[in-house]
Amino acid sequence: MHGIRVALLQMGSATKANLCDRAGISFPTVSKMVSRMEKSGEVFAAGLDESSGGRRAQRYVYNPEYMLGLSVFLEKNETVYTVFNCLGEVKEHGSCKSFLQDGKGALMAWTQEVLERFPKISGAAFGVPGSVEKGRIFFIPDYEGFQNLDLQGIFEERFGIPAVVENDMNAAVLGYHDRSGKGMDHSAAYIYTGENGPGAGLLVNGNVVRGSTFFAGEVSFVPLYDECSFLQAMQQEKDRKGIVNLKAISRLIASLAAIINPHEIILNHKEFHVSQIPVLIKESTKYVPKEHLPELALSDWREDYLHGLQYLALKRILRS
Repeated sequence: MHGIRVALLQMGSATKANLCDRAGISFPTVSKMVSRMEKSGEVFAAGLDESSGGRRAQRYVYNPEYMLGLSVFLEKNETVYTVFNCLGEVKEHGSCKSFLQDGKGALMAWTQEVLERFPKISGAAFGVPGSVEKGRIFFIPDYEGFQNLDLQGIFEERFGIPAVVENDMNAAVLGYHDRSGKGMDHSAAYIYTGENGPGAGLLVNGNVVRGSTFFAGEVSFVPLYDECSFLQAMQQEKDRKGIVNLKAISRLIASLAAIINPHEIILNHKEFHVSQIPVLIKESTKYVPKEHLPELALSDWREDYLHGLQYLALKRILRS
């Protein structure tokens, strides 16, 4: 049913013949699936199509309230979540205490309360400040309760609902890409200094780059200086002045330009000001010719992060 769901959501309304063409499914199969979906309330009849000389065909629309999604991101000082329908319309948005120190038990108990209030939730996406491989969090410094935790497996076994677990920066760059309507040939890097240390999300030709061991984007370890890493350089500058180290950021921008040559590098608008963009460009050109530098953009990291999780959860829901 995935193809029919996607087609109806993208097209707004469609006849069975439209769905055959769009989803590449035979007419008898489409008819059987649409009848089943109509009986369950997943699709509604929306009137007859315009006449083309023969019998007028019935049009159908998808019921966006039939299944809901849950997106949750875990941060050092808070947990932020949204409940949304299949059109991305938010039913509830809020925040509560962070569960990173309390561990999985507190997170699962809170999640159960949300699911009881919204029983139509049919898929979820969790974002974490750590490295993730197939739903298992394997590198998340300072949060021992989540280290080597198969959060996806635990959630799915307990609630019987499909889930996705994603690194925070991967979700953010994916969310930015989808929100901005960039094409599939677009490449970008999202840099965030963050409460849990700096990280980056990498997108090449519309696909998130996770790396052979799912460690891509852990820029804290990049040795930009002889005696210290990118993380150490950022910490030293903040300790002295309480501000972001623009020289270290510029070196990272130049490194990314030389390695993946993205169209765009995105920075969190709450960490950088538009007046700093020329400074970053000037500093970066000390290492890379200006014509090869990406465009620098400011965006809302929280909104991009949540949208990326919502995008992942919706994909999971429509395949369920």
